[in-house]
Amino acid sequence: MTAEDSPLAPFHPLVRAWFEERVGTPTEVQRLAWPRIAAGAHLLAAAPTGSGKTLAAFLWALDRLLTRAWEPGGIRVLYVSPLRALNTDVRRNLLAPLHELTERFAAAGLDPPALAVQTRSGDTPADERRRMLRHPPEILVTTPESLNLLLTARGSRGLLEGLETVILDEVHAVAATKRGAHLVTAVERLALASGEFQRIALSATVEPKQRIAEWIGGWELLSPAVGNEEPHYRRRPVEVVEAPGARRYDLTVAWGASDGPDGGERSSPWPAVVAEVKRSLAANRSTLAFGNSRRTVEKLTRLVNEAEREPPAWAHHGSLSREVRQVVEDRLKRGELRAIVATSSLELGIDIGALDEVLLVTTPPSVAAAVQRLGRAGHQVGGVSRGRFLPLHARDLLEAAVVSRAVQAGEVEPLAPIAGALDVLAQVVVSMTVGETWDVPALLAALRCAEPYHGLTRRQLDGVLEMLDGRHHGRPVPELRALVSRDAVEGTVRARAGAERVLYRGGGTIADRGYFHLRRHGTGAKIGELDEEFVWERKLGDTFTLGVQAWRIEEITHNDVLVSPASGPAAMAPFWRADGRDRGAFLSARIALFLAEADAQLDDPSLPRRLVDENRLTPGAASALVELLRAQRRATGALPHAGRIVVERIAEGATGDGTEQLVLHAFWGGRVLRPLAVALQAAWRRRHGAWIDV
Repeated sequence: MTAEDSPLAPFHPLVRAWFEERVGTPTEVQRLAWPRIAAGAHLLAAAPTGSGKTLAAFLWALDRLLTRAWEPGGIRVLYVSPLRALNTDVRRNLLAPLHELTERFAAAGLDPPALAVQTRSGDTPADERRRMLRHPPEILVTTPESLNLLLTARGSRGLLEGLETVILDEVHAVAATKRGAHLVTAVERLALASGEFQRIALSATVEPKQRIAEWIGGWELLSPAVGNEEPHYRRRPVEVVEAPGARRYDLTVAWGASDGPDGGERSSPWPAVVAEVKRSLAANRSTLAFGNSRRTVEKLTRLVNEAEREPPAWAHHGSLSREVRQVVEDRLKRGELRAIVATSSLELGIDIGALDEVLLVTTPPSVAAAVQRLGRAGHQVGGVSRGRFLPLHARDLLEAAVVSRAVQAGEVEPLAPIAGALDVLAQVVVSMTVGETWDVPALLAALRCAEPYHGLTRRQLDGVLEMLDGRHHGRPVPELRALVSRDAVEGTVRARAGAERVLYRGGGTIADRGYFHLRRHGTGAKIGELDEEFVWERKLGDTFTLGVQAWRIEEITHNDVLVSPASGPAAMAPFWRADGRDRGAFLSARIALFLAEADAQLDDPSLPRRLVDENRLTPGAASALVELLRAQRRATGALPHAGRIVVERIAEGATGDGTEQLVLHAFWGGRVLRPLAVALQAAWRRRHGAWIDV
């Protein structure tokens, strides 16, 4: 390859030399992305975890800033991630190459500008936010929620008027959610404020790529509505770069239950799972264990640390304070900690150093989540991700077998971006009209630039504006008070006084959960958060564990729980009601297909061997799963699967009061089955005049 053909050819010679000396050969995603980024194309880069996507997105921006091709003195690069903790990592990882490159430019006598990288999130102190208004950084790292707040106030909105590039990281985590709709609508508002800029989106697990590329690109408004003419738009083209080659995995599905999964009495699975975790800790330098809920994480951490002189594992989840999480991450990175037990808080690539193995205690709720979690081990170019599934119960074992095979096959759930979410639209409208009066047709035209609202009708917008103008005020919902004011004669809309405060108090599209702040008695230092229901069931003097510490409740106020360290074992781990999560239709369909295959092979003596080879089950786990399926068939006469729904009739249900219970075995996913349960309940009430438990 000649120098002209190299993917580094567009870069300044000093940047090229730095990369070749410090990094080496470009990865595949870098090789494919850099020529397109240098040409100004909008881009979706999809590549496995640890393949250099972040540097692929940032290096051209550093080149442009250091060579003054982009004028310093204002925000030129905006990086948006769905996770605040990941933003801190990105800033830290950017500062090292920026410092080295600045030194090289200075040594060559090229007078590089002093470039700043700052973060802006809910954790940013007020004095730092004020300082940012006076001295904006060239690179700003933020979250979707903070971006929307920046766009609300006129002063902070002015900071974003000179953007050159917007980088959207981990887009798979938000694309199919209302957070995603809020995010891409904010990106379109940025285009209104700043003019056109380059869009670069990054993801390790995203399908279908072309649909997500369209979602990222949105629509450019070519001409506004004039008279009876409709506005004219053009879809922005977004190129898709996909690094070929699947990540390599070394997977195992273990089963440690002692009494078999036949539905009868058996001992607790925890001793066997804890023993497996401890074996991993003894064999590895660093281990990351995932659980699907904060309660599981807290319980596993407590059990692993029992009878140990020094806790080998610390917990990590969103209900621990940012400071506590940072200490946990740093200790593992420095080799002072053998393991972290985490929820999805460590799923999205936060830098915690090299990991030898990932343990999945309970199967992740989706294949994409499993890919993200397993990808934390072997997190480097060409690395092998070594992971072990440790199911807690029989159904969990079934799901682990299916997810393991899907991960190896490179399958992930297709994302379906949400379109037309009117609750998100209401938040956007209030934000857009703070300090600015809009003609309603111009407002509609601007909103249609965002892919989720390209099909928005005037009637829908009018309905949202009527609600925001107080049409439903007086009903028993305080949140329905008027937030905007419409002028019917002029056809304009503007936010009312106080609307901005409502936006700042809210959490955007993150649900407002009932949490108490957990603080240290005497100092008030924040330790984390507790679910309100857990707090309601507590009394003064109760003890519980959080992280690796036992705490005694000293005082409970309307908003805080004040605690002091307690010695000895605690009686319980906290619970958080927001932990529940339905399995999606994609994974449910894969489980149904697996059951259809297994149903035809249950009496084949070679089935356990195939489960070992294809699904990576241990021999003991394979035998246990076959026995589980045989027990299910004996109990119900048939296995439910892709082509069969099984209705099981239980003469005396779980209530023990003689009430008959029907169990519907179907694999349609919670998004279908939960509404179906509600519909069945309503139909029963209409027919019989009484409620049934569903």
